[in-house]
Amino acid sequence: MDEAWAGRRAGGPRGRLLRDKDSDGGLVAAAVTPELFESQNARLAQEYWRNEYIERLAWRTPGGGSRGGVEAFDPKRLQEEFVNHINELKLLDERIQRRVEKLEQQVQREAKEFAKKVQELQKSNQVAFQHFQELDEHVSYVATKVCHLGDLLEGVNTPRQRLVEAHKLMKYFNEFLDGELKSDIFTNPEKIEEAADIIQKLHLIAQELPFDRFSEVKSKIASKYHDLECQLIQEFTSAQRRGQISRMREVAAVLLHFKGAYLRDDIFEDTAFLCQSVNKQVGDIFSSPETVMAKLIQNIFEIRLQSYVRDQLEEHKKSDAEKYLQSLYELYTRTTNLSSKLMEFNLGTDKQTFLSKLIKSIFASYLENYIEVEIGYLRSRSSMILQRYYDSKNHQKRAIGSGGIQDLKERIRQRTNLPLGPSIDTHGETFLSQDVVVNLLQETKQAFERCHRLSDPSDLPKNAFRIFSLLVDFLCIEHIDYALETGLAGIPSPDAKNANLYFLDVVNQANTIFHLFDKQFNDHLMPLVSSSPKLSECLQKKKDVTEQMEVKLDMGIDRQVETLRFASHFHI
Repeated sequence: MDEAWAGRRAGGPRGRLLRDKDSDGGLVAAAVTPELFESQNARLAQEYWRNEYIERLAWRTPGGGSRGGVEAFDPKRLQEEFVNHINELKLLDERIQRRVEKLEQQVQREAKEFAKKVQELQKSNQVAFQHFQELDEHVSYVATKVCHLGDLLEGVNTPRQRLVEAHKLMKYFNEFLDGELKSDIFTNPEKIEEAADIIQKLHLIAQELPFDRFSEVKSKIASKYHDLECQLIQEFTSAQRRGQISRMREVAAVLLHFKGAYLRDDIFEDTAFLCQSVNKQVGDIFSSPETVMAKLIQNIFEIRLQSYVRDQLEEHKKSDAEKYLQSLYELYTRTTNLSSKLMEFNLGTDKQTFLSKLIKSIFASYLENYIEVEIGYLRSRSSMILQRYYDSKNHQKRAIGSGGIQDLKERIRQRTNLPLGPSIDTHGETFLSQDVVVNLLQETKQAFERCHRLSDPSDLPKNAFRIFSLLVDFLCIEHIDYALETGLAGIPSPDAKNANLYFLDVVNQANTIFHLFDKQFNDHLMPLVSSSPKLSECLQKKKDVTEQMEVKLDMGIDRQVETLRFASHFHI
């Protein structure tokens, strides 16, 4: 056993380590240990350090190592050393365990203290939040009171300010009455804006005064009004020459309230006049006058004119279709006329395209759905005209059927000339009205004019045909054809004792109305569709409705003559 131990000590890694230590007198373990740690895994490294610790302890114990040979090895002493060392380790472990328990108790005690503090902080937070809510409610209450008080103060202060303003105006008015302007506001050139505000108000007041008693003061106020206006125009011109844009803006804002700021109060006339006025100056000053004029016109169209058109149209777009269509037609017409006037100025090589694009940018959103608005308005307007007429006659329109039974009756009536159904008493009423016809034709005429102006050239024939179709529906079918049907039903049967010439009145009026219809077809529809495929559709539609009415007229005349013939035989 001793020999085995000695061999193990001398031949193993520890033996080499100890020999190196003995020969060099230094601690070589620090150099050897990393090599051993890198060559083994974690489990072997842990076991190695445990064995290393035991071997070191044995080596430090006298008689426990290899020094002195096998004879010097003392196992009992080594055992005692191990037992003592184990006891020391147990004591150390107990001390560490007591320290750990003490630290755990301290941690638990501190955790309880912190938990208690957190609960206290949560309670204080809840109390603070409640105080915040109460404060917020109080602030809201105070703010409401302040707003109410502000309204009351404003209600008191506004009349007071008006009285102060009225008192100032009366003082300035007295100066004009005395004929001597002493106030600094009228004599100091730097207060021209304030003087302009005062003179505008005095000018409005003077217009309400009787001329016979205040003619002199009205003349003085008007003179000062025009003087200030001229001064403001000169100030604007000076600022323009100096390039002071902000000053120009300030003076222009004041000039806007003067009646003479725009000569005609008409944006289209003002635009033409402005361009005519500055055209020569632009040509004399700038090296590229066409670019400057084009930019001026573009700004007028995109800023002033577009805003004006939008304000005019949006006011009626959803509430009044008739005013909307009239305004759209008028604004578009005046804009195109303005464009024609602007063509005389030098705006570059392709000024026609330039002006067309400007007009399109203003009206594109309104023209794209124009025809739908037109058709909707024309349908509702025509229906209202007819309904108003029948209501004035206290007449409820009879439903005229269509389909197989009605077509069969129509064929039988055409072949036999016999009345199918009971005769009705119309009391001599033809149910044809020239006023209704004139109103329908007038509405349609205006629709054709708007269609011609507002429709795209490619859509013009199609849109005109839609308007013509509505005219056929309401005038020819809903009015004339209905009157013919009613007239046919009102013709007495041949065996009736009393005959009348009622249907001949219907024929006469229907013929007159159809001539008016034919005239509008030739005068207003034909120019719009004459060079398009829609012409044949319009002619065919007119032909169909004409033949339909002619058949009923012929049938009614024949029945009327037959009735008269039977009546004459009855009386003979």
